[in-house]
Amino acid sequence: MKENPIMDKVQRDLIRKYHAVAASAGLSESERHAILSSYGVESSRDLTQHQLIDVIATISSNLNAHQDRLRKRLIACIGRYLRTAGYEENIETIKATAVRASGYDSFNKIPPERMRSLIFAFNHKVRDLESVNEITEELQRKRKKKDYSADKAIQQMLKGFKGN
Repeated sequence: MKENPIMDKVQRDLIRKYHAVAASAGLSESERHAILSSYGVESSRDLTQHQLIDVIATISSNLNAHQDRLRKRLIACIGRYLRTAGYEENIETIKATAVRASGYDSFNKIPPERMRSLIFAFNHKVRDLESVNEITEELQRKRKKKDYSADKAIQQMLKGFKGN
């Protein structure tokens, strides 16, 4: 039986796409093997086109769900940073900040690795701001106590002068 060259090309493209999606999802060799064995095959070449399409769709949906969770975490981290720093906080500002910080031209184009990096960076910024705020508040409290005690001392001195 003669093979169809168009179908062979489609099959090769689907296999490439499967490997690309699996790599971007970070699947290990054992995870890939588990997926293939669930279809009763040893190699991605043994999958039919329909099976490949199903596998690609499943991996892609899991990858998209993971990226959505990362986007939500990034939005939350930047929002917390803006609140802590005393800036206005809204979704447009948050997304613009993420885009500017990432160097990409669209919020949805930021890759997962970069989102993780930004989440880490903004969390550290928040911790730094919070610790600086605590220190300055403590210094202000101490300063007010000293001013108050100085005021008391001045009042005592004035009472002494008035009594003479």
